[in-house]
Amino acid sequence: MPTAQKAQVIDKATEWYAKATGVVFTDYRGLKVKEMQELRRTLRAKGAELHVIKNTLFRKAAGDDAKGLPFELDNGTTAYAFVFDNESEVAKALLEFARTSKKLTVKGGLFGGRAFTSKQVEAISELPPKEVLIAQVIGAIAAPISNLIGTVEAIYAAPIRTIYAVADKANEAPEEAAA
Repeated sequence: MPTAQKAQVIDKATEWYAKATGVVFTDYRGLKVKEMQELRRTLRAKGAELHVIKNTLFRKAAGDDAKGLPFELDNGTTAYAFVFDNESEVAKALLEFARTSKKLTVKGGLFGGRAFTSKQVEAISELPPKEVLIAQVIGAIAAPISNLIGTVEAIYAAPIRTIYAVADKANEAPEEAAA
């Protein structure tokens, strides 16, 4: 039976997890408070929140999704980055901070109930932003339609152009005869 304080943490973590599109697990050992605050500010601007929660409490908050988590993801000193908006931007920010600080380590992630390794999180960071992906999908869908419209217009336009050319030629002939 968890204490009232632990129950409150579980409730908050459950709320964060329910709103999040994913979670990135990091090892923050060695980070100073100022570095942690800077990282939190950066992540908040990208659409995520970084929280340090006991691993067992996170597992309770994640419910069934936590059953498939590898042991190394949420073992030891773990800070959880709850991603609310742009997964690729958050992953990119975490990996960039890890490269510059040399203290933060990205362990992996949990997206859509599926565990990701640190390499897979790195691959997510290389994806373009969500808006760009949506534009690319719309472009891919619109391109064949646009080509079809152009082809249909060409089919209808060719006879009309021919008729106009014949009409212009016929109009020129009487003028030449009068001269």
